[in-house]
Amino acid sequence: MIQIIPAIDLIDGKCVRLTQGDYSQKTIYNENPLEVAKEFEALGIKRLHLVDLDGAKKGEVVNLKVLESIASKTKLIIDFGGGIKNDASIEKVFNAGAELATIGSLAVKQPNILFSWVKKYGANKIMLGADVKNENIAIGGWLQSTDINVIDFIKINFFEGITNIFCTDISKDGLLQGPSLELYKKIMTEIPELKLIASGGVSNMKDVLELDKIGCGGVIIGKAIYEGRITMDELKNYINAN
Repeated sequence: MIQIIPAIDLIDGKCVRLTQGDYSQKTIYNENPLEVAKEFEALGIKRLHLVDLDGAKKGEVVNLKVLESIASKTKLIIDFGGGIKNDASIEKVFNAGAELATIGSLAVKQPNILFSWVKKYGANKIMLGADVKNENIAIGGWLQSTDINVIDFIKINFFEGITNIFCTDISKDGLLQGPSLELYKKIMTEIPELKLIASGGVSNMKDVLELDKIGCGGVIIGKAIYEGRITMDELKNYINAN
């Protein structure tokens, strides 16, 4: 069964969503992210994907208090990302209660730092985000394209021991037009042992079932939940049935 991982994206301590990573296309869904996290927990959700968009933009962790609040007042397993750039910031994130640190651009720019964290904390404490545009990795809040092929990138990190890997197709994110099934199939054919986490484009429960069918280990869902395309009842029924 595929694991459902709701996303809470943070700007100014509020729960928001962007469309295709564009800060000017921002919708505030809830002023209180803890409320949202508690709702998810009440449904039987076990995991939460918490993204510090202020931190991603600034290059240092900003919304630490929200992480502390959710970690201390729920039992959710939280992966937290956005602005984790050095030893001090990853330490803060773990101390604030994150179970996993989500790393994106740093894995491209300074892979040695990432690999040192894998050695220090263990691969189970790291979650790697592979953001993709036309099958190449994009970094810097999706503003910068690279010529690094996504499959090569995932392979390098997988062989370094990182198994928590999610892949977001930027062209799909926030548009509710369905996930990149073909891309995910391609990645999992190349690395069959990988329990890939899909992210971006999920618009309804049918998409979740499709991702389950092709063998994804998890799915990160944001906008579809907040826009009511996937209802809390549907989530609850799916979790209870599995």
